[in-house]
Amino acid sequence: MNKNQAFQRIKKLKKLIQYHRHLYHTLNQQEISDSALDSLKHELFKLEEQYPEFITSDSPTQRVGGEALKEFKKIEHKVPMLSIEDIFSEKKLQDWENYLKRLVKEIDVSFLSIANARANNNVGNFEYFVEPKIDGIAVSLIYENGIFVRGATRGDGKIGEDVTQNLKTIESIPLRLEKSQTINHKSQIISNNQKHKSQTGFEFGILNLEFPPVELEVRGEVYIEKKAFEKFNQEQIKKKLILYSNPRNLAAGSIRQLNSKIAASRPLKFLAYNIITDIGQENHSQEHQILLKLGFKVENGKLCKNLSEVINFWKEFIKRKEDLSFQIDGLVVTINNNQLFQKLGVVGKSPRGIRALKFPSKEAITKILDIKVQIGRTGALTPIAVLEPVGIGGTIITRATLHNQDEIKRKDIRIGDTIIIARAGDVIPAVIKSLPELRSGQEKFFQIPKKCPVCQDNLINIKQEKILRCENSKCFARQRRYFYYFISRPAFNIEGLGPKIIDRLIETGLILDPADLFELKEVDLLILERFAEKSAQNIIKAIQAKKEISFSKFIYALGIRSVGIETALDLVEHFKNLQNLKNTNFEELEKIKNIGPKTAKLIFNWFQQKSNLEFLKKLEKVGIKIKNEINQASFIIQKLKGKTFVLTGNLELISREEAKEKIQLLGGKISESISKKTDYLVVGNNPGSKLQKAKKFNSREIIIINEKQFFNLLEEDKSSSSTLRVIAK
Repeated sequence: MNKNQAFQRIKKLKKLIQYHRHLYHTLNQQEISDSALDSLKHELFKLEEQYPEFITSDSPTQRVGGEALKEFKKIEHKVPMLSIEDIFSEKKLQDWENYLKRLVKEIDVSFLSIANARANNNVGNFEYFVEPKIDGIAVSLIYENGIFVRGATRGDGKIGEDVTQNLKTIESIPLRLEKSQTINHKSQIISNNQKHKSQTGFEFGILNLEFPPVELEVRGEVYIEKKAFEKFNQEQIKKKLILYSNPRNLAAGSIRQLNSKIAASRPLKFLAYNIITDIGQENHSQEHQILLKLGFKVENGKLCKNLSEVINFWKEFIKRKEDLSFQIDGLVVTINNNQLFQKLGVVGKSPRGIRALKFPSKEAITKILDIKVQIGRTGALTPIAVLEPVGIGGTIITRATLHNQDEIKRKDIRIGDTIIIARAGDVIPAVIKSLPELRSGQEKFFQIPKKCPVCQDNLINIKQEKILRCENSKCFARQRRYFYYFISRPAFNIEGLGPKIIDRLIETGLILDPADLFELKEVDLLILERFAEKSAQNIIKAIQAKKEISFSKFIYALGIRSVGIETALDLVEHFKNLQNLKNTNFEELEKIKNIGPKTAKLIFNWFQQKSNLEFLKKLEKVGIKIKNEINQASFIIQKLKGKTFVLTGNLELISREEAKEKIQLLGGKISESISKKTDYLVVGNNPGSKLQKAKKFNSREIIIINEKQFFNLLEEDKSSSSTLRVIAK
């Protein structure tokens, strides 16, 4: 972008970031995720770094946090509580160190040891102290003559909020310090979390500290452990009260309560990580030793002799961070020598000698380059956003679903927009929202096609389903998608036969429909490029091993619209075998429990089509055998069996149809209305009257969960509390 475009982008970024920072830090509200806001701040920081003439005093990079709440007394920080610039990759970490080495050549480093001085003159490397970045709320504690007298939030970095009474309720904050301490830095720092004990002490001598000092300022993080947070939310559910989205929001809300009794009732904890007062400490790692001796809870850190050790520690933490009792979103990397740290100074509101090395995020900011449509196996058109590549959770994302035209209109999404995307589990990334404040005026509206982009047949508008559909059963795109469906885990579950291999088989004319798969020979695969004899043998063996299939899986594999695994099981229980199902009529189908007129009509029509009946004959001819589930008394693991779900509001990470299919696949039932039989209400954005109705039920508990909790429910360990559905003889 040119200079003028950069200026316009900076203006819009500043306005948008300030809006979201005000929401979070001042009003204790949040509209976008932390990782999304981090992306916006990082983009602004890089643009201002490239065009320093556009930096202004009101830029979000020049301030930290929000304004102090009016209900609290304001406290001025003697030493500002500064922010930390984020780093998201090894390369950026190396760039930071190179930048510091250039700066060191311009400052007096005579106070350093000879070894350190050489290292800082590009002969060696810096010495770093690395510690977890706790996901809580930063506070400052003031001790006078060893007594805790005052505590404040970060506020805007210069002026915070007096939350002393709330902080006093936290057991892990000492109210009185020992009168004298001898700190021996030969000892080892022991983590409070014994699973991740790290030896980080190093010899430099003995520091004798006489206490109490006239004044001592300690900084750290107020947080809530994950298990305590889950327990708290369960209590909220029982009381029919609002759920908190994450532990940090609960911690922030608790510490800002005017009534300290409320804060006392919350499971708040404190971790100390910094001493502001100069009491003779030389290194940041030594401060952790002192804090531990003074009775503060500290988390394990690591003294790293070079950047390679920092990166290795970061990679180790990514693997084990979920095992920690509290949430973290990265590591804090600090120049260990305090004097060097001070000499390096501050740029804007961020010290040069410290960086936050973030973990891969689940949300990110990117741009929509184009919008294309994807044809599903049932002919449904799904708009797909083509994205400027962006990393989420260690994966580069280039596509995201937009669900349907109504969703595009509701979220006001245009080609060229800056957007927030999210990824949860294995679900395809979805567009959470657009950021219209960053539009340049060059964005374009997306026009849904009137004809199928593959077969050019006219599209049918299914208003009840809010989708367009290609009804041409011979549409190549539909056939390809049906192949993927046919071999998927809930259907024939042919291992090793993925979409890429299916595409090659279709393109070479080796298969025309799924029945052709069972007639393939090894020699057929060997003619394909990059197919070795062993891999060909494995594929053919995997296909032949799936010639016998349960009746319910067979019905599911047929791909009849609106027939998921639950409906397939209902059909098995009623008809017992395929012949009975083929010979049924609409009236009989409609009478089956859980099958309404719409689904009954779809099933009946499928078995009336000549091409479908020929496909069934072909499957029989190639050797497909259907196991009698009633005689086999097979067991189907369905952990949601007997649970009834109601959905309300707009789901962001998954379509409503996909959510229903997942529930049904695990044995749950779907209802369109709240009743005494409802077990779960899944609440999306802008929920309707169902939410209020669910809260009014007192005779039976209805569990109200958000979309994230819904995903957690689906992904719970299948070995725990899974139930078995038995189709009895």
